[in-house]
Amino acid sequence: MATPVWLTSYTELSSNAVKKPSASYPDPPAFNKEIILNTKTKHGKEILGPTPEERDTLKVKKAWEIALAPSKSLPMNAIMSYFSGSSLQIFSLTMTFMLFSNPVKAIANVGPTFARYESDSTFSRILQTKLVFIALQLATMAVGVWKMGSMGVLPTKRSDWLAWESETLVLEKGVFVS
Repeated sequence: MATPVWLTSYTELSSNAVKKPSASYPDPPAFNKEIILNTKTKHGKEILGPTPEERDTLKVKKAWEIALAPSKSLPMNAIMSYFSGSSLQIFSLTMTFMLFSNPVKAIANVGPTFARYESDSTFSRILQTKLVFIALQLATMAVGVWKMGSMGVLPTKRSDWLAWESETLVLEKGVFVS
């Protein structure tokens, strides 16, 4: 079996032959090479990137975005819980299960969620975001408790605890004689 022509032509090419000269393509409109090649801005300062303080500020801002994300889904969870009804159906039970399981998973993974934003200088500020994140997850669980209460699944009446009631001991008996 013979080697295909295209394979031999690519293997014979040297790395210099593959590169095309940049002068063969014109620059796009409004492109200025001097801005790209110079490392100085209009004010004469060098472009170095964010300082460590700016980087820490950006990390804290991103951590706050993640911490406040559950607050965006909280109204939707409450509305869905309200409109799903108070009867025991597979939809309402599944939704209630999700109102408990997802926050528990999120609280268990707080460390890895915020790990990339932590540093020695941002530890105290990231701790605040973690606490807000946990509080919002607990608020989601509170919606789940409210939903369970509206479905009648929570034991809130005395009759729900009859299995643990002891028998009443009668001390006297009244007999009516006529």
